[in-house]
Parts: sequence; structure tokens; C-alpha cells
Amino acid sequence: MDTPSLRSQLNHWERTALELFEIKMTDKQKPFPCIPATIGFSLNQLRYGFIGDPREDTTLYELAELLNDFTEVSRQLGSYTSLIVFYETPQDMKETYQVEQYEQIFWQQLSGLSEIDYIDWPEAMPTDPHNPIWEFCYHGEPYFMYCATPAHKNRKSRQFDFMMLAITPRWVLQEFNKSHSYAERIKKKIRNRLKHYDSAPIHPHLKSYGQEDNYEWKQYFLRDDDTSLSKCPYHSFLKFLKLRD
Repeated sequence: MDTPSLRSQLNHWERTALELFEIKMTDKQKPFPCIPATIGFSLNQLRYGFIGDPREDTTLYELAELLNDFTEVSRQLGSYTSLIVFYETPQDMKETYQVEQYEQIFWQQLSGLSEIDYIDWPEAMPTDPHNPIWEFCYHGEPYFMYCATPAHKNRKSRQFDFMMLAITPRWVLQEFNKSHSYAERIKKKIRNRLKHYDSAPIHPHLKSYGQEDNYEWKQYFLRDDDTSLSKCPYHSFLKFLKLRD
């Protein structure tokens, strides 16, 4: 969690990342579109992790350890909790990597997590990402994944100075949607904020979980325009695992 004493123990890039995140979450002039995220921040229910260069193999194991620990305690942290993961993103990446290159790294991270996950995929969750109720699972828990990168320009809601993940348990989203009327009001406010926050139009893939034409994987990583991958890279990874077995 974020406390002054813990923040003082961070190194320079970690403090910088956390301070920039705080600015994004508390901006009153241009409020961040995801209202539940700002609530989670204000209640100090978010948890933070700092890991290495996203291109390094060892970084995947750092991410896995963070997510293991978070999964064990998340239900004790509050109904607006998420795990915020900052990657130590080298300057050469910030200067040269395009959105699509970060997208490739993102899917490599998710595929890698599944490869080293020692807990079986939940029986109630489909394994096909092209099923409307599919969600990425790790350590037995379904998670909504969000990625932000330094390369995003038009879609400021997906821009951050370091490659960043926001990992939200599906049960948090279920709690949020318990009151249909409340959830719908907040969703309308979120879309209104998005219109003012991003210079790109609201992405057509931003739909509701379980909706027949909605696929969660398409929301995990949004490009800076309206283009998207035709097939989920994670789906290809599942085929690879079946062939390997």
C-alpha cells in the first residue's frame, strides 16, 4: 500500500512512477475517466508493484510473484481494489517503441503468466477468449487487465510514462455491477469523461462484460486508434500449449 514511510523506501524511478500516477488519479481539471479507479485510489485500496524491464525474462517472474501475493489478500483490501504494476521502462523504449510493440510485450506477459501458473484454470471460466464471458485467469482468479504505455498519444486514458498494468479482480467488477442503476450511471459518466480526456473517439470495443458482442481481451490493450487485432494472441498461446502437451 502507499504510505509516506513506504514511499520513502522507493528508489527514484519508483517514486516518480507513483507520483505521476497520483497526479493522474487526483487531477480535478481533467479527471481520469475510470471513476472506480479514482475511488480505489482515494480509499487507499489500490496496491502497487514495481518490476523490471518488460523485455527481460526475469521480469515475468517478478510479475507472477506480485500477482500471487495480491490474489491471496485481495478480498481483504476492499471492493475497489486493483493491483497497479509499474515496469521499469528504459529511455530507449520510451523513445523508440510504438504502441504495437508494447501490445506484443503485453500479450507475451499474459501468455508467460499462464505458462508458469501452477493452479488450474477455473472450471466455470471458458478457455476461449472469443467467448463473451471469458476473462484472463491467474492463480485461480479471473482478472480484468488494463495496459497503459508511454507510446499512447491520442488515447490519454491509456497513456503513462512507464509501461503499466492495472489488474482488477472480476469479483470487484461484480460488486460494482450489483446495483444495475448505480453501475449504469457511473458507466455513462465514465464515457462522458472519456470524450473529454482522449482526443481519439471512444473505442468501439468498450462494451459490457457478458454482452453477446463483447470480448474482454479486446479491451485489455487499446491501440491509439480504432484498429485492433483480429484474433486474440492468447488464443494462439493456448493452441501452442495443447500441441506441446
